[in-house]
Amino acid sequence: MATTCRITDELTMNLKGWIERDGVRLSPADVERMLREEPAALARCGGEFLLEWDDCIARDTFGIMPGQIAPGTICCGGREAARIAPDPPPCGLEEAIVTAVGLRSNEGAVAFSGGVDSALIAGLADLPCVAVGLRGSHDIARAAAAARMMGLDLAIVTPTEEEVAEALREVVRVIPDPTNPIDASIAATLSFVAAWAGENGHTRILAGQGADELFGGYARYLSSPDLAAELERDVMDHGRQRARDQAVAALHGAYFSMPYIDTRVVRAARAIPAGEKVRGGVRKHPLRTVAERHIPAEIARAEKKAMQYGSGIWRTMHQLTRQNGYKKSVQGYLTEISRAEHGN
Repeated sequence: MATTCRITDELTMNLKGWIERDGVRLSPADVERMLREEPAALARCGGEFLLEWDDCIARDTFGIMPGQIAPGTICCGGREAARIAPDPPPCGLEEAIVTAVGLRSNEGAVAFSGGVDSALIAGLADLPCVAVGLRGSHDIARAAAAARMMGLDLAIVTPTEEEVAEALREVVRVIPDPTNPIDASIAATLSFVAAWAGENGHTRILAGQGADELFGGYARYLSSPDLAAELERDVMDHGRQRARDQAVAALHGAYFSMPYIDTRVVRAARAIPAGEKVRGGVRKHPLRTVAERHIPAEIARAEKKAMQYGSGIWRTMHQLTRQNGYKKSVQGYLTEISRAEHGN
């Protein structure tokens, strides 16, 4: 569907985020020129944006930037006028990742755990990094060692048990499924990343979300009876995860920028057979192969725990559950604090 939005002589434009076309970032002046001279071209643009002009509004295809319209739509006069479907030139996985990170690296910080997903982004982006974990946790030790090896500027956030309890109370107010223990623990971990970013003047946080689903990173994939189908289901569920993560980031005036769900990377990843993603007991094999050309092989090849486990947040959430009289019912504890935070 072609854009039919009306462009007035006195165009008033407001752009949150950034827009690119075929791998080139567009300045606000470039965007305004496009809206005046070739408005239909917006439907082929990528980026992470909410763009408003005249009586129209457009939101990026993955819904990274919060907005009042559905992801990937252009609406004018309150009605959908077009869909946004970026179509950059095809490329291989390595070029796709390098381009995706490069487009996002002019500002911001990197959520860093020392695993291959975040380390590859950090190695390419050359931005300050932040790691989260309770004192003595796996992720803190891993991130610190990887940062030294790579020469990264790393800040370490070590929340206390009381601060984890407060973070849980904050995130259950905004995430879509507040009583889901996995979602709540991930959201709490990310809230410390976003809080650090906000306190240090960063709006954009580059993060490795999407890599596990696209490249086969979860341990359960090693024994999956139908790996291709399971990967596809998990990729389709990532929209729900993005909504959770962005809701948490918004609490601190930030957003998570996700190079691995860039259209180029998704397209390149989906062209790789499932059997190549998990092979010989190695998960995310294609991603590790690319990473070895950009970061130390020791980091590219190593396995790591999921963030909620490696950071110690999951264990702390269970401790809080027992301390509050719920024994093993984490969901019961989350339900109680969710009711308290929502006033019912």
